[in-house]
Amino acid sequence: MADFCFVHAADLHLDAPCKGIGRTAPHVAAALREASLEAFDRLVELCLEREAAFLVLAGDLYDGPTHGLRAQLRLRDGLARLSGAGIASFLVHGNHDPLETGWSAVADRWPERAVVFPTDSVGVEVVQRGGETLAVVQGISYSRRDVRDNLALRFRRQPSAALQVGVLHCAVAGASDGHAAYSPCSLEDLRGVGLDYWALGHIHAGRVLSGRPHGAEPWVVYPGTLQGRSPRPGELGPKGATVVEVRDGRVASLEEVECDRVRFEAAELDLSAEPGCDSLAGLRDTLADRAFALLEAAGGRSLVLRARLVGRTPLAAELKRSGMLDDLVSSLRDDAPSLDPFCWWDQLVDLTRPDLDLAALRDGGDFVADLVALADTLACEPAGPSGDTARAALCEGLPAPLRQRAERLLDDDPSLWAELVSDGLTLALDRLGVGAEAES
Repeated sequence: MADFCFVHAADLHLDAPCKGIGRTAPHVAAALREASLEAFDRLVELCLEREAAFLVLAGDLYDGPTHGLRAQLRLRDGLARLSGAGIASFLVHGNHDPLETGWSAVADRWPERAVVFPTDSVGVEVVQRGGETLAVVQGISYSRRDVRDNLALRFRRQPSAALQVGVLHCAVAGASDGHAAYSPCSLEDLRGVGLDYWALGHIHAGRVLSGRPHGAEPWVVYPGTLQGRSPRPGELGPKGATVVEVRDGRVASLEEVECDRVRFEAAELDLSAEPGCDSLAGLRDTLADRAFALLEAAGGRSLVLRARLVGRTPLAAELKRSGMLDDLVSSLRDDAPSLDPFCWWDQLVDLTRPDLDLAALRDGGDFVADLVALADTLACEPAGPSGDTARAALCEGLPAPLRQRAERLLDDDPSLWAELVSDGLTLALDRLGVGAEAES
């Protein structure tokens, strides 16, 4: 049986407008709108580079039922390039772009090897190369947005020894990440059909729900969205497609390949631990350095960035002054025009807390004072194992390999024990709400 690969992508949302950012940064919104189309172009190049046997697109090709003309033509032209190279394409429509609503400019002008699966039943297609059957691909499209039927139950394994692939836009129980439960199903439903690979769409964070690394077949895969669309958790970080390598008629490996052109990232800055963050100017410079490092790591992509400021800091009161965060963001955005690719600061979120006056807490004569006194005592215990009861208790509670490593670290760095006690005290005081009155 011949070896081959295929490419699995989903949730393209081609030419989707970026409404939130568009109000404050039209040039960033324009770049994001182009990014979805450029990410699709990169997907086409990936299929050509890998000489894929076929491409599957698992729904939400467009962002809405109106199916903008530019998006439709870009999709058609890309699939035509693949068809010309002998690469088949299999498409289903999802909740954002149901097949029987909206308007289509290319309904009767799809390339020869592009197949749009129907809505009334599961369509079945055979992929052949050189007279040999490589795979059987089946799928079903949404006829309307609000599909609540379990469409997975309509699939059936076909009488063929070739690889069998199901293409479905759905919400698998336990993996929806807050996405609406369109065509809800369970992992057991998918496993029960008897296919080899489920090419899913709908969840924008890529994940493998089943497959050999997870102890069982079939492979059940969400590749995630092709291009991030917002700073929501599921949209952060690298986005792209999954290349599936098939050997001897079975899935041998998966490879996640980045296709995105603008990347959403989130950073966290602990002002209690970050050097140079003892002034607003120092904080601004540290944030700018962090943005530059993320931009360097993005491989030529532009960034949309937001950051959370955490930890106890003398700057807490200043950061809570009206307009201060907006001023910091504006200052950071001043760097954007000089950078290509750009880094656009979307938001700063302040979760910092005021510094604690430990001297005042020691004199409080209450439970908090006793807690601080206990931490003082623990921090001053001998650094070595003998007589260091608190340290011994800490290490004794760890599994053997971790215990040995912890003991070595504490022996090598005598200051580490005091740091651990200090961190523990800070965490305990935070949980007790100590210092919260200074913020109100």
